[in-house]
Amino acid sequence: MIKEIKVENIPQKPKVLIIRFSSIGDIVLCSPVIRCVKQQIPGVEVHFLTRLSFKAITEANPYIDKFFYFEHHLDKLISQLEEEKYDYIIDLHKNFRTNKIKLALQCVALTYKKESVAKFFLTKFHINFMSGRHITDRSLDTVAPLGIKNDGKGLDYFLPSNINVSLDDLPAQHRFGYIAIVIGASYNTKKLPVVRLQKLCELIEFPIVLIGGREDTKEATAIVKTDPYKIYDACGKFSLHESAWLVKQSKLVISHDTGLQYVASAFNKKILSIWGGTSPKLDVEPYFPSNNPTPFHQNFVVPGLNCQPCSNYGSNRCPKGHFKCMKKQDLKEIAETAMRIVR
Repeated sequence: MIKEIKVENIPQKPKVLIIRFSSIGDIVLCSPVIRCVKQQIPGVEVHFLTRLSFKAITEANPYIDKFFYFEHHLDKLISQLEEEKYDYIIDLHKNFRTNKIKLALQCVALTYKKESVAKFFLTKFHINFMSGRHITDRSLDTVAPLGIKNDGKGLDYFLPSNINVSLDDLPAQHRFGYIAIVIGASYNTKKLPVVRLQKLCELIEFPIVLIGGREDTKEATAIVKTDPYKIYDACGKFSLHESAWLVKQSKLVISHDTGLQYVASAFNKKILSIWGGTSPKLDVEPYFPSNNPTPFHQNFVVPGLNCQPCSNYGSNRCPKGHFKCMKKQDLKEIAETAMRIVR
């Protein structure tokens, strides 16, 4: 049985395990929990558990004292965690594996509320029962029983000191300013089709750097062909940290609902967010500091679609077959908004 927490029983110098297995965006979105726990509980020792494939996202985070990574063997991992004798587990993922860990460790646990039922009604019947609280705020709600308060400093993403990308790695015409367009996403319904990305780049009269992974190189090659001088393809050429650095140096970020969009908000960048199968209604849009002026941010959602959002995370094909949520995006408005910002 998982123990309930009592604030008055918090020990001196407690040891805390925070769990968030995936993904890039979700880990960045919960980063204020890590910071606030470390800074607001005297003497706390913070451990963090994630998937090995997402190691890079938090490896330079100064608020984490020790890391654990899950890859294949959960029972072996649990044995290692049992040796730590935690006072609290903060479960920001809430799935079968985290429940197994909590039951095995038998310490006090605080668990994130997913609003799964509300998301089901929103994506399947388009009835909105969502609380209206951003996922980051709800993550911070998880640790409220520990006396933790939102410090208003926004998201964190820390670049390791050995990242050695420079503007000299870019073509000469991009060294004085560029728009970063994040072309990838985990599922197809979260991405503009290639022909639409080509058109968007045509409409933007400013140097462009395409950001993405190796899986985006085919699409990037097709997009660059529209104007090889104006558009630089960085997809698959840089690590996650190096891509984050390119985002940080940009004048503006245009992005689908994907991890680097939230990395951009951690850097307080101006962001234009393009939404397809998912939606800001799921309370997952970019999140900015509340104690500083908020950078410009605008969501682009095709109005009047009664089928959007169709999924929590996106899917490989449009359930209706028409894909209007991306094919009907007002590219001219996006481009004009981008040009107003950079000029």
